[in-house]
Amino acid sequence: MTIDEKYMMRCFQLANKGKGSTMPNPLVGAAIVDKGEIIGEGYHRQYGCAHAEVNAINAVVNKSRLATSTIYVSLEPCSHYGKTPPCAELIVKSGIPKVVIAVTDPNPAVAGKGIKILEDAGIEVVVGVLSEMASIQNRVFFVNQNYERPFIILKWAQSKDGFIDGIRSIDDEKSAVRLSSTITSAFVHKLRTEVQAIMVGTNTALLDNPQLTSRNWFGKNPTRIVVDRDGRLPESLSVFDGETDTIFFTEKQDYIKEGRGFKFVNIDFSVDIVPQIMKYLYKEGFYSLLVEGGSKLLSSFIANNYWDEAYIEVSPIEIIEGVEAPSINLSNSIVKHYDNSIQYHLKNKITQNIV
Repeated sequence: MTIDEKYMMRCFQLANKGKGSTMPNPLVGAAIVDKGEIIGEGYHRQYGCAHAEVNAINAVVNKSRLATSTIYVSLEPCSHYGKTPPCAELIVKSGIPKVVIAVTDPNPAVAGKGIKILEDAGIEVVVGVLSEMASIQNRVFFVNQNYERPFIILKWAQSKDGFIDGIRSIDDEKSAVRLSSTITSAFVHKLRTEVQAIMVGTNTALLDNPQLTSRNWFGKNPTRIVVDRDGRLPESLSVFDGETDTIFFTEKQDYIKEGRGFKFVNIDFSVDIVPQIMKYLYKEGFYSLLVEGGSKLLSSFIANNYWDEAYIEVSPIEIIEGVEAPSINLSNSIVKHYDNSIQYHLKNKITQNIV
C-alpha cells in the first residue's frame, strides 16, 4: 500500500461515519497531512451541514501548517453553491498546495469543475487513488446520478424449499412462518435506518400488518411506500398509525382523506407500475429504497432489472407448500452463515461497476 492509499483509506473510514445521514449527498471523508502527520480530518456528517473538507480544515489547530500540507478527499471537492459554499474555493483560500482525490464527482454540477478550480489556482491535483473503492462506497450516489432513480435494495427470507410463506388468507388469521432469526431481524432494522424509503405490496400489508419501522435499531424510520391498487387496506393497519410518513400508490380516486403524514398518488396500473413509482420517488427526493415484499412485487423489480443489491436469507425450515420466493441467480453472492440461516448478499452486475 502506498502512502497516498494509506491516507485515502482513512478518508473512507471517516466517510462511513456519515452513513444514513447525508442523502442525497454522497459519503465523503477528508484528511489533511503535513510531514507524515494527520493534522486535521473530517467527514460530511449530515445533509445541509458542512462538507468533509470544511470540517477537516477547521480541525487544524495550527493553520500555518496548511501551506505545506496535502489534503486527501474521497470524492472531488464541490464547485457550486448549494446548501454550503464550494469546497474547492475553500481549499484554494486555505493555501493547501496539493490535493489527492479518489474519484471525480458524477454530478453534472461538479463533474471535473472542482478539479479545474484547484488546477487553475496552481494547486497540484492527483486523481484516481483507490477510485474503485471510492465508487463502491458511493454506489448509491453514483446510481442516483447516472440512472436518475433511487438505489434499490431487495430483501426477503425464504425456506429451504423455496417459499417465503405458507398459504394464508385474510380470514384464516394464520401467522406468517417465522424464517428470520433475532440477529438477522436486527440487521434488517439497521438496514432500514440507512435508506429513505421502504416498500411493500397490498397482500403483505394485509396479511402481515407490518410496522415497517426501525424500532429495533437506533436511527430514523424510513418513509413507508405501499402499493394498494383498489384501496383495500383498512385504516386499522399499522401503515395508518402515523408513526412515520407513508405514501400509497393507487388507482382509487376517492381514497381515505390525506392527513397524519399520509399521501396518496394515482398511477396507471394497466402498464408496468415499477418505472412509474421509481420516477415519482426520485422526483420527490427519495434516493434509496428497500423493497421487503411480497413475492409478486419483488419479482416485478427483478424482471425490470430495477435493483442494485439484494439480501436473501435462507432458513433451514421447510414449508412444503406455500408462496414461492422470487427467482434470482445467487451466483457470485457474498455468503454469511448465521446460527440458523444463511444470508446471500448480491450486487447487480448492471450497476456494480458503473464508473
